[in-house]
Amino acid sequence: MASKEYLQSMHKSTRAIHAGGLEHTVYGEVSVPIFQSSTFAFPSSEEGAARFSGEQPGYIYTRLGNPTVHALEENVAALENGFGGMATATGMAAIGTVLLSFLRQQDHILTSDCLYGPTLVMIDKELSRFGITSTLVNTSELPNIKQAIRPETRMVFIETPANPTMNITDIEGAAEIAHQHGALLVVDNTFASPYLQRPLDHGADVVVHSLTKFINGHSDVVGGMIIAKDETLYKKIRHSLNLWGGTMDPHQAWLILRGVRTLPLRIEKAQQNALELADFLSHHPKVTWVNYPGLPAHPQYEIAKKQMDGFGAMLCFGVKGGLEGGRIVMNNVQLITLAVSLGGVDSLIEHPASMTHASVSRKEREEAGILDELVRLAVGCEDFADLRDDLDQALNKIR
Repeated sequence: MASKEYLQSMHKSTRAIHAGGLEHTVYGEVSVPIFQSSTFAFPSSEEGAARFSGEQPGYIYTRLGNPTVHALEENVAALENGFGGMATATGMAAIGTVLLSFLRQQDHILTSDCLYGPTLVMIDKELSRFGITSTLVNTSELPNIKQAIRPETRMVFIETPANPTMNITDIEGAAEIAHQHGALLVVDNTFASPYLQRPLDHGADVVVHSLTKFINGHSDVVGGMIIAKDETLYKKIRHSLNLWGGTMDPHQAWLILRGVRTLPLRIEKAQQNALELADFLSHHPKVTWVNYPGLPAHPQYEIAKKQMDGFGAMLCFGVKGGLEGGRIVMNNVQLITLAVSLGGVDSLIEHPASMTHASVSRKEREEAGILDELVRLAVGCEDFADLRDDLDQALNKIR
């Protein structure tokens, strides 16, 4: 098995396959085993005490650590160029753990006004129960961050690309502002995946993922991941995760490990489809606008080119007829599936205003650009021509 240090010199597609491998057991297995055990035996009471004190490495109890889960943590941390990863039961468990690791009463968090709906609700509504205040701004304009940050701001939280508008925030610029004011920068990197974007390389302190999406890639398991840039942050978050208990199950980890090995192949195919579909939709008579970072017309196209290795497989577009036009499209696609989530090999379409962002008020949605006419498309790995034809026939149902 290649060493961790040796693998870090390899290309990212190689790391996706090999990073996180465990030492072989006596059976010489090639695939990481599923260690489906809640607890682990100690060879002696002295060894048990040493593990609890941290003097000796080793496993104690799966809430605190598990070999299969650890293999996944090492894999994603290697892809993100981070110090260490922490796997969680869901993406929201990852976000909640990070927030509660660093924020306390009277602290302030500054965040993008366009985020995944439940993330917005957690930050803007739930944190207030703990005496934590929040401000939502369009972080794709860095002056907005400068104006809204306060002395008590402890964290700046962004998604880039943003869900569902595909707005891009300059990670390096946001990190510089946050650090000047003593705040952490946390980036949700779900839409890009570490194959296309590594926020820690651009100054971020912590990265979170919904592993459910591109990293797993098969729409069959949920999970989350936290990656810290250094040991100090890692230990603080790990302590919170162990206490709050949002731990990943070993079987979840094994499934996601199986998925991440094909991440490069899936991303390359899906983003090529997305670029071609974005171009097709931008010329369709029933489409009013298209937002995809790979189109030169995207307002943050140059920033995306600077911090991403590709433009991803997510896009959104507006249709004639507003909400009713969107419903017509979604009710008439035959190949593309009407469902929330994203990042699988199959293409999914949804209406954010009435689905993923329904928990956000209309006023907040509209201020963030989440309009009734907006349709979100998560592009998969099907043949481009089949996806194009399916969208074309559905769009042409709009009168």
